[in-house]
Amino acid sequence: MDKNNIIGLILMMIMLAIYFQFFSPKPPISEIVDNPVIDTNYPKKIDNEIKTELALNPSDSTLNQLNNLKYGLFVSKITGEESITKFTTDDLEVTFTNKGGTFKNVNLKNYTTYANLPLNLFNENHSIDIYFEHLSKNISLKDLVFEPELIKYSDSAELVYSLNLDGKQLRQIYTLYNKGFIINYRIENDGFEQLIDSKNFNFYWEGKMPKIEREMVDARQRATTRYYSLSGNTDYISKTSTQYEEMSIDEPIKWMAFNQKFFTASVISENCFSKGLITLIPSTNDQTVKEGTLSSEIPFTDFVNSQVQFKYFFGPNKYNVLNEVTEGFSQNIELGWLFLPFINKYLIIPIFNFLEQFMSNYGLIIIIMVLIIRIILSPLTYKSHISMAKMRVLKPELDAIKEKHDGDMQKAQPDQMELYRKAGINPLSGCIPVLLQFPILVSLFYFIPSAIELRLESFLWADDLSSYDSILDLPFNIPFYGDHVSLFTLLMAGSTILYTMANSQMTTIQGPMKTMQYIMPIMFLFFFNSYPSGLSYYYFITNLVSFSQIALFRKFVNEDKIKLIMEENKKKNVNKKKSKFQIRLEDAMKANQEAQKNKAKKK
Repeated sequence: MDKNNIIGLILMMIMLAIYFQFFSPKPPISEIVDNPVIDTNYPKKIDNEIKTELALNPSDSTLNQLNNLKYGLFVSKITGEESITKFTTDDLEVTFTNKGGTFKNVNLKNYTTYANLPLNLFNENHSIDIYFEHLSKNISLKDLVFEPELIKYSDSAELVYSLNLDGKQLRQIYTLYNKGFIINYRIENDGFEQLIDSKNFNFYWEGKMPKIEREMVDARQRATTRYYSLSGNTDYISKTSTQYEEMSIDEPIKWMAFNQKFFTASVISENCFSKGLITLIPSTNDQTVKEGTLSSEIPFTDFVNSQVQFKYFFGPNKYNVLNEVTEGFSQNIELGWLFLPFINKYLIIPIFNFLEQFMSNYGLIIIIMVLIIRIILSPLTYKSHISMAKMRVLKPELDAIKEKHDGDMQKAQPDQMELYRKAGINPLSGCIPVLLQFPILVSLFYFIPSAIELRLESFLWADDLSSYDSILDLPFNIPFYGDHVSLFTLLMAGSTILYTMANSQMTTIQGPMKTMQYIMPIMFLFFFNSYPSGLSYYYFITNLVSFSQIALFRKFVNEDKIKLIMEENKKKNVNKKKSKFQIRLEDAMKANQEAQKNKAKKK
């Protein structure tokens, strides 16, 4: 390559560089693929740089230069008087500011904190920001001053915050209705995209979840940040985490939320955020449960087409309310796992809501709930009682078999199974009804602590059924127990012991298993002492009703008649072939015996 070729190649490269730098056309919006990584600290970094520079050179000219550098064309929109607008609906009291065109305070009118103070789910400890890029610099909407306009309708009102610059306009529009906990939000664009870079917008919500309930430990164990994606995936940051945690979401997001025990503050996108990040960190502040952030990307194409639409939800974790908000939103209430939410949603909650229509005393509602559920389960309870009665009738013969084999249960099992077969008894028939009832008991274990209806509701000596009842505050803390004594927990544990004693007289359980029955109620004393008193009260009433059922069944069950029936079965089943289940069960027991023998020989 000669000298002229080298010079020509260099000139061509210089011309191409100048062309692509100054004259190349911007790609169409539909072809934009540059999605910046969410840097939620970027606006703070710029602010800190300005503060540092002002501290070194505190002059008006320095401030103007720095503002021009940071805001570019938008520098004229960062000054102005603050204008406050307040809305009051049946359920919310919302205060807006024109600085950023955003919330200043959101108060739930019909709820208070445990200390009877206004319940604010959004206040000075929260900050919502949307920021975009202008000349490769991040511009925060909260730094800009908007012009407010209020438009009222019969059942709603619109608050429009406008930003006009060089004949281009951006409008933030909030719609509030007379009832409900939802605030609609949308952004309208009129040529504004020409003033900014073709990059996705960033949404950022930073918040400190306030102390609302009396018991801080319980509140912190039930507070988190969570999300729900367009595909139906949902997750949340561990509620028991003791350190900073974050969760990246690399798929379109439907909603994100600050989720507490009884209340939720959330943003729900109509067209979905493209991706996002949620964070959570425990707080050391006595008035703050936890701190977290919800951040995400808003597609630039949605802004250009005026399709940026959100819903903000500030309200109670009440199933009938959350279920109407959007898909998957009821998951902000903890109703259990696997099939337990199904039982709560379609059995427990409907019964509870039905009873609410006729009475306001939640102690009485819990009593009637127990009665209804026990009536529903009574066929299973009766079947279990009959099975135990049959086992009691057979107990002398079972004891004789045990004595025959010198208490060796493995050797006794074949003879026991043969006795069951001849008597026409399925040894599992007593367990199956109990197992079928167990999911309902566990479902209530999740429902009652999550039922906002019990919050701050008093009954007898309990001043709040959603928290523990204390009849004695201890001057010290007992490990695993606490610093107080819950009377409902004592009653529940005591009645469980009495019920176990009454029940053990009707069963053939012997040995370690019989002892284990009495250990569980003792454990309940420690486990339930700091749990909601409504739950201990429910189980206490359940035990009382169970006593009544045992007494009632004893009047209707004739054990002499059962014995005659089993004697007849023994005569009929002498030559009866064994069922496939019985054969498999016997084979399994024989195999187990052989394995035990081989193991003993090796030793």
